[in-house]
Amino acid sequence: MNDTADPPSQDFATTLSALLTTPSFGEPLHFFPSIDSTNIYAARLAREGASTGTAVIADEQTGGKGRLGRSWVSPPGVNLYLSLLLRPAVSTAVVPQLSLLAAVAVAEAIIEVCQLTPAIKWPNDVLIAGKKVCGILAEMQTEGTTLRAVILGIGVNINAPLSAFPPELHDKASSLLLAGGKTVDRAAFAAALLTHLEKLYVLWIEQGFPALRSAWEHHASGLLGKKISVAAPEGTVSGIVLGLDIDGALLLHEEQTGAQRRVLAGDVTVVGGYAHGEQS
Repeated sequence: MNDTADPPSQDFATTLSALLTTPSFGEPLHFFPSIDSTNIYAARLAREGASTGTAVIADEQTGGKGRLGRSWVSPPGVNLYLSLLLRPAVSTAVVPQLSLLAAVAVAEAIIEVCQLTPAIKWPNDVLIAGKKVCGILAEMQTEGTTLRAVILGIGVNINAPLSAFPPELHDKASSLLLAGGKTVDRAAFAAALLTHLEKLYVLWIEQGFPALRSAWEHHASGLLGKKISVAAPEGTVSGIVLGLDIDGALLLHEEQTGAQRRVLAGDVTVVGGYAHGEQS
């Protein structure tokens, strides 16, 4: 197994720029050999008036951000750390749908570039063989009740060797290299991801989340029908996964009450483990 990093980081940025065929996503592209957080820099660009599609990519993050205030392990030269600036004319209530959209885009890029079979765990973790290879964080900028911008942060573990992860994550995290046994071209992956993101974003803007729901459920098919517990803001909720509602909420059949329950936020744990998603 080859666990070495890509060629020098600036070569990665130059190659990615040459590969991009998207009309707006990745234009302009801001690249940094090292930065504290691509989301923080993209948020600054948003406040300065940058346009939809502006992308920030770093070869390394020293303060990568994950969901729920967690950090994101961001070693240099091996992974993709991407933040995308979006300005959809929508209400703040539907912004969480962008994380679901991004998970679908990551899954489709993995299939296209790596010929692996990913799985989505609600709302937006992407797994292979039960281990997390991608995290997604959407952050809003608002003025009163008006949405001004969304910073969509995506971190994909591409060529990270096992030694790049702290010991406590060895049974939870993986990379495309570890899953597939071969080094992945990071620039090609980033170009494919931006292509899928733009295609799905345009579909979402034109037709809303219902147009994406079947694709999300397809990639999360290993979760459907499973018993899960969700650490939700209102407390722990458990039940059988039915699928997604038309707005992206998770639908559960609660075993205790027999009622259908909508879950809008929380951390999912699959009872008995989650093994779907492996090399095809």
